[in-house]
Amino acid sequence: MIRTTRLSNGVRVLTEEMPNMVSASLGIWVENGSRYETPEKNGLSHFIEHLLFKGTKRRTAAQIAEEIDAVGGVLNAFTGKEYTCYYVKVLGEHVAMATDLLADIFLESVFDPAEVEREHQVVIQEISQAEDTPDDFIHDLFALQFWKDHPLALPIFGSPATVNSFDRDAVVKFIDDRYRAERVFIAAAGKLDHDKLAADCEKFFTRVKPGAVSDGLTAPRSHPVILNHEKELEQAHIVIGGPGLSSVDPLRYAGYVLNTALGGGMSSRLFQEVREKRGRVYSIYSFMSSCADCGYFATYAGTNPEWVEEVIEVTLGELKKITREALTTPELDRAKSQIKGNMLLGMESTDARMNRIARNEIYFRRDVPIEELARGIEAVTNDQIAELANAWFQPGSMALVMVGDLKGREFGDDIWGPLA
Repeated sequence: MIRTTRLSNGVRVLTEEMPNMVSASLGIWVENGSRYETPEKNGLSHFIEHLLFKGTKRRTAAQIAEEIDAVGGVLNAFTGKEYTCYYVKVLGEHVAMATDLLADIFLESVFDPAEVEREHQVVIQEISQAEDTPDDFIHDLFALQFWKDHPLALPIFGSPATVNSFDRDAVVKFIDDRYRAERVFIAAAGKLDHDKLAADCEKFFTRVKPGAVSDGLTAPRSHPVILNHEKELEQAHIVIGGPGLSSVDPLRYAGYVLNTALGGGMSSRLFQEVREKRGRVYSIYSFMSSCADCGYFATYAGTNPEWVEEVIEVTLGELKKITREALTTPELDRAKSQIKGNMLLGMESTDARMNRIARNEIYFRRDVPIEELARGIEAVTNDQIAELANAWFQPGSMALVMVGDLKGREFGDDIWGPLA
């Protein structure tokens, strides 16, 4: 059972007590990510995530690390398009200490100008590392093209130019504007006591300023493009995608099933056809990238440059088959069982439970029980699969982005032939 307490300033505390576990995971979630940045401030949310570990009024950066290591815990953070999370995982007996530590870095970080300057180079190295990892970089490149001229298109890390422009004043102002009580909540799961945690949070987190800035968010417009980003690589990396579903779309369950059957595992159509039967790839999969009000569905493959045409043709052929025939009954049943099994296996860790609580709060403002998810998956029909496939897999709405050395070959709109 998920319990919720709203602190006096509006910060929410949500927990799932699991007394039979030995660990507890606790996260401070801020409903703020790269989507809420201007192009000039792109990467600032992620930059702040780094800086919150660089020292507080009570602890140096070394003391923060030593304190969590001393209890065998994990302290980390991540930034997404629509949220940022600072979290710990510790033994249940150390929840009070972990709460104090998280509150300290969240509320009392000093943002020493010397640390700000030093972190510029750290984040720029992180950007360089991502750009040197083409199977990661291509996803940023696809979003940049597909959602062009929209904040969701921009990379979470920012660029070297924007990162180098950030100073202490920019960091403090952004936090003051965005880290408001209506945007902040604490999610926790595992061996903990809700009432005790809520009392500790009341002591610490009522210092978060009340209210929230109005956003005026708009959904992006998709841009069907064909782009090859030339880069000297052994492999060519390919993403093919088009408009998908938001995180709250009523058809999301059908989307999960379609994604699983098409490219969600070793038994999926793409894996079997392109890797197992043809041996043309090591890695191939499909995925859904969903936000609060929009999303896209895409496939990824990495292959030898000489096999690019074949991999694209076979991938598009599999998309077309689903628009014509949907799924076979065994495929539909297998995909449903796979999703439900993965869902239940994923709930065996306290950090996964904590993440589930948080995502439900962000997108639904309520707990979505596992049983409700299972019913939604089980209710998916082949008619819904066909409806989604015919909405998604249309040449006029899809984009093709490639990274690698294609030896001078160029691709045009005729590449969509198998979907026509």
